[in-house]
Formats: sequence, C-alpha cells, structure tokens
Amino acid sequence: MLRSGALLGRLLRRTHHGCASVVRPPTPHNEPIQYFAPGSDERAKLQQALAELKSSPPEEMTCFVGGDQIRTGNIRDQVSPHDHAHVIGRYHLADENTIKLAIDTALSARDEWERAPFEQRAGVFLKAADLMGTKYRYKLLASTMLGTAKTATQAEYDCTCELIDFYRFSVKAAEEIYNEQQVLHSHGVWNRLVYRGLEGFFAAISPFNFTALGGNLAGAPALMGNVVLWKNASTALHSSWLVFNILREAGLPDGVINFVPSSGPVFGKMVTSSPDLAGIGFTGSGDTFKYLWKEVGKNIDSYKTFPRLIGECGGKNYHFVHPSADVESAINGAIRAGYEYGGQKCSALGRQYVPESLWPQIKEGMVEAMKTIKVGPPDEPPTFYSAVIDQNSFNNIKGYIEHAKSNSDLSIVYGGECDDSVGYYVYPTLVETKDPRSKLMVEEIFGPVITTYVYPDDKVEETLKLVNETSPFGLTGAIYSKDSYFLHHAASVLRHSAGNMYFNDKSTGSVVGQQPFGGGRLSGTNDKTGTKVLLQRYVSPLAIKEQFQPLTRWDYPSMAK
Repeated sequence: MLRSGALLGRLLRRTHHGCASVVRPPTPHNEPIQYFAPGSDERAKLQQALAELKSSPPEEMTCFVGGDQIRTGNIRDQVSPHDHAHVIGRYHLADENTIKLAIDTALSARDEWERAPFEQRAGVFLKAADLMGTKYRYKLLASTMLGTAKTATQAEYDCTCELIDFYRFSVKAAEEIYNEQQVLHSHGVWNRLVYRGLEGFFAAISPFNFTALGGNLAGAPALMGNVVLWKNASTALHSSWLVFNILREAGLPDGVINFVPSSGPVFGKMVTSSPDLAGIGFTGSGDTFKYLWKEVGKNIDSYKTFPRLIGECGGKNYHFVHPSADVESAINGAIRAGYEYGGQKCSALGRQYVPESLWPQIKEGMVEAMKTIKVGPPDEPPTFYSAVIDQNSFNNIKGYIEHAKSNSDLSIVYGGECDDSVGYYVYPTLVETKDPRSKLMVEEIFGPVITTYVYPDDKVEETLKLVNETSPFGLTGAIYSKDSYFLHHAASVLRHSAGNMYFNDKSTGSVVGQQPFGGGRLSGTNDKTGTKVLLQRYVSPLAIKEQFQPLTRWDYPSMAK
C-alpha cells in the first residue's frame, strides 16, 4: 500500500516536527568561474593543491560497494597523460563477483532510497555542490589537471563549475517534474501523478574527458530515486573517486551509488545480463553504445522492465563560414573549438567549411595563432592544451595525421607533429582537403586536428547540403555570418545536423542552464543533460485517481428500455 505522503505527491511532506511543508529548493545559478590570474589568491591555492598531489604517493582506489571497500588485487595504474612515468593512482578492477555483489547491494538499498523525501535526496546533491565549490575545489582541480591533463581553465569549467551546475540545476528541474500534475478533475474526483524511481538499477558508464559527466551520469538517476553502479573510464578514475567520496561526505547513503572500476567487456556483460537492469546512462564511443544496445536487445526477454538507454556518443562537429562572416571571430572560434583540451571534447571542431574569398585570411590567421600555442604540462602556464589521454588515443590521432600526409587530396597546412617520449603529445594540426567527403571530414578523430574544405563562394547552398549529409553524427555546429537572414536559413537546412547550434560562436562551451547539451543521429539520444528532459528518463509516473463518491450502480442509463 502506498504511504499517504506518496498519495499527496512529492511536494507535500511531513517533517520531523509533524508540520506540512512545500519543497522549494534554492533557485540555481551558474557557479562563478575563477581565472587564476598571476598573483591571485585562487592561483596560489591551486598551486598548493597541485604541489601536494604531485608529492603524494599514488592513491589507492578500491571498488566501493555499499559501505565496504573491496580490494580485488587486480591492480592497474592511472598515469598522468603529460608525464606517463608519473602514477597518480592505483585502482582495483572489479571482477564478475564484485559487480554481482554491487547489483545485489544496490537493489537492497533501492526501496528506502526511492521512498526518501525529495528534499532529503536533493539535500545530498546540493551539499555536494557546496563542498565542490569550497572545501574540495582546488583538490578537484588538481586531480582533474594531473589525472586527465586539463589546464586550470579547462578544469575549472569542468570539474567545478559544470558539475556544481549539474547538481544545482538538476535539483530545480526535479522539483519542476514533481510539480507537474493533472489539471482536469471530474466532479468528485482527485487526479494526481506520483513520480517513482525505476524498478531495478542503473548502470552509469562515464568517459575520461569530463569529470562533470561522470558525476552527473551517476548522480542524476540517484537524485530521482534510483540506485546506480558507476563504472568510470580507467584513465580518469582519480577525479571520479574524489567526486564519489564527496557525495558520501554529503550524506549519500551506502549502496545508492556503487563505485566499480571495471573492464568494459566485463561490466557490459554483467549489467546487460541482469534481469534487474533498469537503464544505462552512457557517454563514449558509438560502437560501444551500439554493443550495449545489442546486448540489451539480445536479453530483452529476461528483463523485468524495458531498460532505458541514454547515450551521448561524440560528433564530427562543424563550423560553416559564410562569405559575410567576421574573419577574426571565425579564426578565434576555430582555434578554441578545435584545440582546447587537445580536441578531446565531444563538441570539438573537426571540420570547417570556408569560402575561397576568405580562406587566405583565415588560413593565415589560424597559422599565426597556432605558431604561438604552447603545448606542454597542464600546470605550467601559458600552456594552451596538454597531452592527449593515453597511448591508444595518441596512436589513433597519429594514424589520421599519417593518412593526411600520404593522401593526395589532403595537405597539412600546419602542424602534424607527434611525440610520446614523455607524454602523449599531439601538436595542433590544420589540414586542407580537396575532397569534402574525405575520412578526415567524416570520422571523429578526438584530437587536435581540424580539416578544412574550401568551397566556391557561389556554392553556398550546395555546401550546406554537404555539411548536412557528410557525417553520421549530429552533435554541435556553428554558422558564421553577418547576414541574419542567412543564419536562420542555414539553421533550417541544418536543423537535424546538430543538437546544439551556435550563431557566430564556436561549437564548444555549452553552459548548464543556458545551452542544454546533447545531439541526435549517431551522436546519441539527445536527452539534454541538466534538464527535465534527461531527468524524466529516470522516473516512472504513477497516475492515481481518487473517487470521493461511492459507486451506487453497475449498469448505465443507456441500457434501460
């Protein structure tokens, strides 16, 4: 039987004083960005945190199931990408038995957590956001910088500001969902909706490139009353381990989120074969997401419910430069979108379309900027970006560059150098192609490589069609033009080519609460992180009708002769 509190919905609750209260969480705001200027207090605090982490022995990161740390003995190292001789942490890989235990533990915690008042669940994430912005801010920054080779600015955008924003804005979005009720009621009837968590457990599979994504992939379903197994990328475990422990300090009950570092195949097999799988939240490669989807399909008859599949799978993002574009904006936008964090953002610029009339200026401007870009350790200003994440990534990017060097339709305008002797360094590379359907225009590289197709000024419409048809992805795109009519016309033509579109701005840098992020086509399920769109995937509404008048007859007047 449902509790009376559930019947009244998630808004009306009984407090420990016995009084009724309507839940209204704080109005969210974007976390202010720190810029770490020379001589500033924030730079001094960051340098201290970096020095402490550098001098510390490698941190042990265990599996954490319920309230127990599990040491499987199958230990791997996480190294700093910019200095692969430096081990930042050592982690225990979960085996099949550990993952099975995590599933059972999560399920045992589910009922109590789902029934917890919304304000109790929300309080955990609001408290965690506060801890991330204060007590742990610089420790989080240092972990993200040394663990994933982000500069101070990129880490600040990510592991502090974006993750804090995810938690604060998600709490507000959750409140709006719980507020949504039926407005029509027949005479003597009260209709309402109760938003339940899903039956079973969620599997959160997060990538290396954003600490915020890991914290949100595990946190968002938990906020809505679900229990979670969190498998993070092994190349970014250190910062995720810290986020997990911050959530525990903020009051997250044992078993609600279970931290299970694991190999992808083992984790995928275990969660997709469990009859209690309620859903998968995933960010990573499209091939991996397809594999998970196929495994769910293969096991569909064994599940207790239809699992929700939520995925973000990268992109081949574009800048389209119209002949009327502001050249300086196009140059600076391309440099930032293509080379910040070494092109390792899902939204990074990979292909640009530039008219013949502007290419000489844009090429010259980009090359001059690229000559001044410093590539080096992330904690040594004025580094613009640092190493790519690991050896596999380095080899993959290098392979595309070698292809460009050997293909007659492609020419290296600038760059093309790679060096993995100390760290996994790939230097900024600009390629020009004669073939608008070259593999460098189609396939995601996930590195600091921008490929440019130069189109005739009188072929704007034909080139827009190319932009729309060339890549299987649909994540982000930017249109540069001073002609407002053209901006809206191009956006109409390209409306399915991106989930986030920018006018006269770069293809990267979405902000929670301002530009909800996500894409379609093979870029994912476009569920827009940090919004009600995503959170609604984590709930199962129950419609309740309460009749105040007794039913006095079983037959209908139309039955009378």
